[in-house]
Amino acid sequence: MIFLDQLTRFFDPFALVIVFGGTLLVTVFRSTHADLGRACSSIALLWKADPDADAAAARAAVGRVREMAEARSIMCADRIDSAHRFLVRAGRQLSDSQNSAEFVRWATDDIDSRRKRHDAVAGVWRAAAETAPSMGMIGTIIGLVQMFSSMDDPARIGPAMAVAMLTTLYGVFLSAGVAGPIAGRLERLSETEIAWQQAACKQFELLARAELDHMPVKLRPTLKAVL
Repeated sequence: MIFLDQLTRFFDPFALVIVFGGTLLVTVFRSTHADLGRACSSIALLWKADPDADAAAARAAVGRVREMAEARSIMCADRIDSAHRFLVRAGRQLSDSQNSAEFVRWATDDIDSRRKRHDAVAGVWRAAAETAPSMGMIGTIIGLVQMFSSMDDPARIGPAMAVAMLTTLYGVFLSAGVAGPIAGRLERLSETEIAWQQAACKQFELLARAELDHMPVKLRPTLKAVL
């Protein structure tokens, strides 16, 4: 009971509205609807994402594609069996490409688009982390104004001072304890994912170079001939 009584002293609805409501409002104005939706969905990734397992699974899938290419042709790359949609798309693109340059263009565009989406999602949380302390400062100023305007009434000084202090606390907590760590975690997950995707595409590029770049177009295998 003593602990709960102490904890309730750190709760003030007005201060919460200023910091959390103000931060949410500014973040919404700074972001697109699509980015906001992805930012909310990304919270689940904080617990479900396993970048090391994803990278290992990607290496195994690339190895299977290499074996198929050596045994038959990269035309069979679209048969890749993987839980990662990126690898499935990459396999299909590899089997459809006429040369390695065509595949590289696709891989570069796809990975760049993915990186931009990831940066936008992390940017939503980064914007919240940047905004929260400012909202806390606004709340502090509001509380101080209320306090100085109530100097003739000692009973009103305490609540106003509490708002001034709690808004600063809420702003720091929201920035350094919630939004900032989420943004950092998403950025690290993005870097890891982009890294194994680039590595996989590099291996696919080497396969395309070995089979397609030195072969006349009319002699390149078709899926019907391979099967």
